[in-house]
Amino acid sequence: MKENRDIVYFKEILRLKKEKNAIILAHYYQTGDIQDLADFVGDSLALSQKAASNDADIILFAGVKFMAETAKILSPGKKVLLPDLNAGCSLADSCRAEDFKKFIDENPGRTVVTYVNTNIDVKVLSDIICTSSNAVQIIESLPPEEKFIFGPDRNLGNYIVNKTGRDIKVWNGACHVHEEFSLEAIIRLKEEFPDAKIIVHPECELPVRMIADFTGSTSALLNFTKKDDSKTYIVATEPGIIHQMTKSNPSKNFIPAPPKDSTCGCSECNFMKLITPWKIYKCLLNEEPEIMIEEEILEKARKPIIRMMEISEKLGL
Repeated sequence: MKENRDIVYFKEILRLKKEKNAIILAHYYQTGDIQDLADFVGDSLALSQKAASNDADIILFAGVKFMAETAKILSPGKKVLLPDLNAGCSLADSCRAEDFKKFIDENPGRTVVTYVNTNIDVKVLSDIICTSSNAVQIIESLPPEEKFIFGPDRNLGNYIVNKTGRDIKVWNGACHVHEEFSLEAIIRLKEEFPDAKIIVHPECELPVRMIADFTGSTSALLNFTKKDDSKTYIVATEPGIIHQMTKSNPSKNFIPAPPKDSTCGCSECNFMKLITPWKIYKCLLNEEPEIMIEEEILEKARKPIIRMMEISEKLGL
């Protein structure tokens, strides 16, 4: 019954998209049906780039709030919609602006690099925004004597420190999904599938990263599975990406890495899963909820994002 309803919604969504000159951008962590419905699917960097360069009048973001805010910052003249304003981010919520401002004040003279997974009031405090796709390269592109503050993800921050050897003060925040993967359960899976390669997102904890055959951003993990000749992978990131991995590699086997608590479904992002076909339909029909940002805040938040995109373009990312 639900599938029949979704088919009706999909038909109406396609009609409304054409009628309203709208584009749907979806993150890899959305459910497979929403990814297939979208005009473009990607990670945070690719979605930011797409948001900045399209001919649509309306951008509907199938993702979480900070992503929709980024789209509005990069396309201020467009109407940006988010089907559920409760689609937040545990990582972004682990870094309140007033606390981060104090952290910056306690560590003066440092370039402030923040992960795109932050609320807009933290972006305003930043010099450069980054994603997991370009964080290492952005840090390495800056002068060797430059010192940094990085936030909010402590695991990604420590990964960057280990990769670059740079002087970086790291904020103590984390993603509730990526910190939940069980090292012991992954090792047991590896024993069951000895030929499987373990692929890991850098937001995961160090012990999990240490047993990885490959560590990278969501898009990097996807690209690795396309080029690598293994047949089986244990995937330590939000399992929504497995939809794209399977589409690109139908003959390969992808196993979601298990969480520490096997009863909780903690390896899925409950915020991402708030977006449904019904909510997309209603959002596009009524053109709300709409992301609204005050002009002054938008301009302040735009500067570090544009700097990221300029560096990424220069580096060919």
